Amino acid sequence: MSTSTTMRAIGIREWGGPDVLTPVEIERPEPGVTEILVRVHAAGVNPVDWKTRTSGGLIVWGPTPIVGWDVSGTVEAVGPGVTLYQPGDAVFGMPHFPRQAGGYAEFVAAPARHFVRKPDTITHLEAAALPLAALTAWQGLIDTAKLSAGQRVLIHAASGGVGHLAVQIAKAQGAYVIGTARAAKHEFLLALGADEVIDYTTVDFADAVRDIDVVLDTIGGDYGTRSLRVLRPGGHLVTLPGPDDVPPAADVQTGWIMVEPDSAGLRAIAELVAAGRLRPELDTVLPLTDAAKAHTYGETGRTRGKIVLQVV
Repeated sequence: MSTSTTMRAIGIREWGGPDVLTPVEIERPEPGVTEILVRVHAAGVNPVDWKTRTSGGLIVWGPTPIVGWDVSGTVEAVGPGVTLYQPGDAVFGMPHFPRQAGGYAEFVAAPARHFVRKPDTITHLEAAALPLAALTAWQGLIDTAKLSAGQRVLIHAASGGVGHLAVQIAKAQGAYVIGTARAAKHEFLLALGADEVIDYTTVDFADAVRDIDVVLDTIGGDYGTRSLRVLRPGGHLVTLPGPDDVPPAADVQTGWIMVEPDSAGLRAIAELVAAGRLRPELDTVLPLTDAAKAHTYGETGRTRGKIVLQVV
């Protein structure tokens, strides 16, 4: 167990571009009642990280803004009332969202039930790629849209961080999966289990498919309105970017979701991983000190899978 009272982290000195991400030395958190202290091995990088970095967004920030919600590591200490874990346990989770979790750091303190045990079948780097993106897909497809076996689902940006996990979760549910992606990523998506892939650069998906039960819109803009054309009556459009991207509709269900900590959903995800039915794709692994480089690359929108920061 570490005896130091400080830790390394990547803070934000002001809202702005990637260059505002700055190495800092700050006080190490201590676990409170029902909390655990996690020594972070790896931290996932998500679009919400760079979107909030620019302006602060809707997040509730601490005195030193530190982004990052995907965490995988080992339990360093447990607070009063914790019975689920003990020091040395390997865990992963998405603590505190939409409050500051401070994932870009050596340690994170958060409620024990914001974490689950890491499957032995994946590394900390792979586990750190899962929580926010996989929970978003799970809560959108399973909890909100109630996706069931035999239904047809359309996933936009299917090769991205959320998309490639949503493809696998939908297939595990027994759905017929159609994804949109550039042609270069079609082979990757078919290997993950997609039944059809549409090259959105050459084909308008709204002309190519019909009778869709569920659309997962990870893009926003006019994608929601165009997606209404492919949904069957009574179908479900789940929008991720924001409430302003939800189009009005009369004969289908539409709505925006924001992911939230969910130990039951995360355990289901861990079970899929352990069963070999879900795996995260790591596009790039960078050291914590290269957080700015990770954001710059992520903002290109051309990743296949996830970007992960290696902390230890």
